[in-house]
Amino acid sequence: MRSWDQTPDIPTMLAWLALVGVGLLALYSTTHGPAAEYLSESVRDNFYRQLMWGGLSALGVGIALLFPVRILRTLAYPFYGFTLFLLVLSLFIGVEVKGARAWLALGPFRLQVSEFAKVGTVLAVAQLLSERHTHTTQNLSYALKAASLIVAPALLIVLQNDLGTALVFFGLVPIMLFWSELPISVILLLVSPAIAGYLSLVYMPAALGFAVLFTAALWWTTGRRLIGGLAATFTGGVTAFISLMLTKVLQPYQVDRLLSFTNPGAEQFRQGVGFHLVQSKAAVASGDLWGMGFMEGTQTQGAYVPEQTTDFVFSVIAEEFGFVGAMIVLGLLAFLLLRLVKLGSDVKHPFGSIVAAGAVGVYLLHIVINIGMVTAMLPVIGLPLPFISYGGSAMLANTALLAIVLNTHMRRDDLSIYGY
Repeated sequence: MRSWDQTPDIPTMLAWLALVGVGLLALYSTTHGPAAEYLSESVRDNFYRQLMWGGLSALGVGIALLFPVRILRTLAYPFYGFTLFLLVLSLFIGVEVKGARAWLALGPFRLQVSEFAKVGTVLAVAQLLSERHTHTTQNLSYALKAASLIVAPALLIVLQNDLGTALVFFGLVPIMLFWSELPISVILLLVSPAIAGYLSLVYMPAALGFAVLFTAALWWTTGRRLIGGLAATFTGGVTAFISLMLTKVLQPYQVDRLLSFTNPGAEQFRQGVGFHLVQSKAAVASGDLWGMGFMEGTQTQGAYVPEQTTDFVFSVIAEEFGFVGAMIVLGLLAFLLLRLVKLGSDVKHPFGSIVAAGAVGVYLLHIVINIGMVTAMLPVIGLPLPFISYGGSAMLANTALLAIVLNTHMRRDDLSIYGY
């Protein structure tokens, strides 16, 4: 039986509250300062909507903490299946926003199903890996079985034309399986497509060289023909796929969006998405050490940076609160991630620890890609900054993941390390 004197981890909850508060501060600046006159009425209401979503998320945390962990485990597969169904449904009756058919209309609200699919996927993978009685994840075939649970929703999201969110799912594969004691060779194998993909965008010959060298190195170190063949397939396949997409499949504006980060000031980019990256970098740089002041940023209040309430909200923070403010925000995010790693390590049952790994993976991928976009180090693929960017579905789903980690940690004594 659980002791009722146990409480959820207070530092984690305070970090969540601080990040939500930072997001609301940035949203208020962009929607109530001089920039407001350039925004549509709907965007000007984002602050109040985010305030509502934050309140609902806090209520949701309280409710989620009441559920026994065994109920969460029982519901893992059904909830995963339900989110897959919603992903398929959105392909047919979903609302298209900015080219992605990723939303379902629920009266006046829009539900971005892929955000909740992250929660379902993390729970399902954690349940799958926690059902084993031996370290069978060291077997490659078992690892691929677990990875398939992650890839399935990712492929549906690709069909929704939401490549950014799909990349988060693909990135979860090595992160969650690494926590499950996979050999380092298998982890490198699973990470290699991401490296090959990035190099393909930056410099195609470098991607080809990486594919050859990586395949040879992995084959030589493991002595396994299967591993070498998979390495060649993963790296060479991704390189060929991206080359095909860039030259034969994608429209010119889509290619520009993917490649503009390599040189946003170039002639072919600076009139489109490259201009946005240039403005974002200018906003970050103009903040200097202490920032230009709340509601005083020239780039922010001139509405030169696109999507200031969502994808590029970090540029608002960097410009108006400077390097110090940006580092404080990054410090809060880092503290939250490290705290979740600590909570996952405290839970001896694999379900709780793997759920924590999944939550950390989702947040980390969003943080790295979002900051990379804002600083023009990565392509603009439309990923929000967790708990800071505007978005009701993202706020609810990210907070749900956090609440599940808090729940499993709070009830860690209820989970027998033998009884699964």
